[in-house]
Order: sequence, then structure tokens, then C-alpha cells
Amino acid sequence: MAAMAARAAALRGLRGRFRWRTRAVAGGVRGAARDATGRQDYNLLVIGGGSGGLACAKEAAQLGKKVAVLDYVEPSPRGTRWGLGGTCVNVGCIPKKLMHQAALLGGMIRDAPHYGWGVAQQVPHDWKKMAEAVQNHVKSLNWGHRVQLQDRKVKYFNMKGTFANEHVVCGVTKDGKETLLSAEHIVIATGGRPKYPMHIEGALEHGITSDDLFWLKESPGKTLVVGASYVALECAGFLTGLGLDTTVMMRSIPLRGFDQQMSSLVTEHMASHGTQFLRGCTPLRVRRLLDNHLQVTWKDLASGREDMDTFNTVLWAVGRVPETSSLNLEKAGVNTNPESKKILVDAREATSVPHIYAIGDTAEGRPELTPTAIMAGRLLAQRLYGQSSVLMDYDNVPTTVFTPLEYGCVGLSEEEAVARHGEDYVEVYHAYYKPLEFTVTERDASQCYIKMVCLREPPQLVLGLHFLGPNAGEVTQGFALGIKCGASYAQVMQTVGIHPTCAEEVAKLRITKRSGLDPTVTGC
Repeated sequence: MAAMAARAAALRGLRGRFRWRTRAVAGGVRGAARDATGRQDYNLLVIGGGSGGLACAKEAAQLGKKVAVLDYVEPSPRGTRWGLGGTCVNVGCIPKKLMHQAALLGGMIRDAPHYGWGVAQQVPHDWKKMAEAVQNHVKSLNWGHRVQLQDRKVKYFNMKGTFANEHVVCGVTKDGKETLLSAEHIVIATGGRPKYPMHIEGALEHGITSDDLFWLKESPGKTLVVGASYVALECAGFLTGLGLDTTVMMRSIPLRGFDQQMSSLVTEHMASHGTQFLRGCTPLRVRRLLDNHLQVTWKDLASGREDMDTFNTVLWAVGRVPETSSLNLEKAGVNTNPESKKILVDAREATSVPHIYAIGDTAEGRPELTPTAIMAGRLLAQRLYGQSSVLMDYDNVPTTVFTPLEYGCVGLSEEEAVARHGEDYVEVYHAYYKPLEFTVTERDASQCYIKMVCLREPPQLVLGLHFLGPNAGEVTQGFALGIKCGASYAQVMQTVGIHPTCAEEVAKLRITKRSGLDPTVTGC
């Protein structure tokens, strides 16, 4: 560390000012310049090779700038590691959606005889085969990202980055070799990692997180999922769908931050399709038995009674923490929220140091969503190098929870709308509906539900849309554009639906909650 500090000190000119060189470099304008200290100079240095960081780096490179990306994945406590691309590609959106699809296929097999297909109903699921296929796809995406960086002449360093000062980052390889990198602008896009509840005995030694689940070679077997986040419910949903005995332990409410009526319907559907729930409970300890099973003891918070059961796997899904602790942000003067450890940023994504930026999950107050990080990264690069002044708009960002019955939403929840505008100024249109696909198979559609939250005063601006049903992401994405453009309730009602689809039910919402009328849609 002393050697690193000495080299960093050598990079400061007279009176502590950082000296910039803009000389041409042999081999092309995007090659990294080196000075006598061995430092490599760039226009833009991105710390973190996830969705947001890569999008920012590629955009800046396309605008003709010299760009470098530092990315290094610390193995999980269980030892799981992965390649370039960040959480979404490796241990998030991509493998999650593929395993969700695998579970949905199981339901389609059960539906098939109703449509005349002579399909055996006792079809076993092969976790190992599914996992291998999913992991191979993820590895292809890792390779694709590296190729794209190379094609755009972005220099990729498989190193862990830490700040030496406000313009210099020290990259360290897994073997301890150090490389000094400097840049006019630095973007922090290191994302986050799952939390372990360290106060629970045996949590770290015997539990896994979503960082491990998607890379398991063998089936997790009987699984306890601890948490009520979307990660918890999505994982529990596809595990149940794959035929595994799955229990969710929730201390309080499900899907905190989402519309609570919709959240309740999500868990109702899961419970009716085999997922078990331990509500109002918190784990006390996890111990490994001689037969290698995990014995979990928990407490019912209402009664104070303790209980226990055995599982093959305990999956912690109790939140995430930003990857900021190892960046030495104090050496660069970058301020963080002392509680969340996230980096404080302004509307331009700038930190307390004007030329250092933070995007994605590491930034305070930003949605922890891949598409927002990607767009924020691209817009940042365009503002820095493309004569653009467009800021990222974080309002009305759509998202979907990929539980067995998918929940898509955009805009305000009913609770948020009431808190912001007052109950007397909010109108909620809603309906239960039955997807056509559910009719022949006689599937239960009790939780298929749509809710549109509007201002009551004309023209009844749409504040939020909530959709629970098949293909919720596809439905919500389309309506998100209208809501982003300021759609009113009347405009949605004047939109001609595509028949027969679930999405057309949104344009049929006529019943308000206030009316007390039955909101069940009877069909065509």
C-alpha cells in the first residue's frame, strides 16, 4: 500500500494539481497513454462491468473516447464466481427468467392433455440438465460482452479497482499485481451483492444466496427461502414450479415498496399452487446435522413460540448491499449515505466530486433495475461526450416480478398515490379477469387482477397501472409508454384492444373501487 501511495503521489503536479496530457498515441486515438510512472490515461474509466457500466463504456467509446473498464467478481462465501456482465447476466434477471420459464413449462405439460396432447403427467425434471443449459447461455453472454468491448476498443481489466486519489484508480489482479489508471471522468458502477444475516447462527456457514442458486450443479432439494423481497418470491416460485418442496419465511409484509393489494394476490396464488409460507417468523439458528440436512430453528413473532424443521438448502433473500466498501471512496472525497452505504448523487449522476459519477444499484435513491442502469449509463456518456443535456428520468419506470403469476407495474402504487394526493383525489379502476388460456384447462384465475390508479379530477391522469397475470412484463411494457407520455383514463379507454388477449382487459376497466360493484369480467 505504501508503494501504491507513493506512485499516486507522483501523479500530482505542482501545488497538488493533477496534470492532464492530451497527446496523440501510436496505434490509434483510443490507445491508453502512459507516462514515466507507468500510469495509463483514459478519457473515461468505468469501475464495474455490469449492465450500467458496460453501457456507459460502450457509448463513450462509440463517441470516440479512450475508455477502460475494471471488473472483478469476489467469489461468494460459498465460492461461486462468474464472468463479465454483472448481476443481471450472471446471477439475476437472465438465469432467473430462464428458470421461471422452465417452471412455466411444467404447468404447460399439465395443461397439454386438455388440448389433445397425449403427454405423460409424471414427467421428472432434471435440474442438472436445466442448470447446464442456463449456465452455458450465461457464459455465452460473458464472452459476447468481452467481444463487444474489444470491437469498440474498450480496454478491459479483470481487476479490482480502488481509488488512490480523485483522478487515479489502482487496479489489483487476483495475484496482487497493481496497475495505476487515471482518467478525466470516472464512473462507479459496482452494483450490489446479497446480504447475509450475520446475527443468525449458522447463516453464513450453511446458507446460500441468489449468487449461488443459479450455479448449483445439483438440485437444491427441499428449500427454505428466507425473505419477502421479489428475489425471494421469484426464486421460491420457480423452485415450487420445478417440483421442489419450498417454504418462504417472511418476517413482515411481502414485496415491500410494491402495491400491497397486488402483493397479497401474488402470495395467495403461490400458496394455492404449492409454496408454503411461514408468516411473521424469523430464523434463530441453522445447524448441519450428521445426515447433512440443515436444521432450522425459528421464532413466531406473535406467539413467541419456537419451532424447527429440516431442509436441504437455506436461501437467504433478505436484501442487498452496495459494493462500495472496498473502493476507498474517502481517498477520492466521494460521499456516501452512512446508513445505506450508497453513493450520494445529483440529477446528473455526479457524486460530491464533480468528475466522478455513480450509476445503478450503487447510487442512492435509484431503482435497482437493469434497464435504468443501462439508460443512465448511456445518457451519462452522451452528456459527457456527445453534446447532449438529456437527464435520466426515474419516474414511471416499469418493472415486473416474475413470480408464477407475473406482476407488472408502472407508476405509483395505490398507497403512494393516496399518500401523495389524498384519498379523496384518487380514483381506482379495477377488474378480475380470466385469461382465455385458462378456460379450456379450467385453471383457477382468482388472482388475475388489474388495477389502474388515477387522479379523480378530469382528465383523470393515470398515476399507476398494476397487472397480475400471464406475460405481465409484455403487457406492462406497452402501457408504460402511454403513462410516460401522460395518458389519461379516457385515452386508455379509447384505445382499441387486441382480441383475445389479457392486455385488452386494461382498456375495459369501468368499475371503480369506490362504487363497491363486482369487478369481475365475464369475458366476450
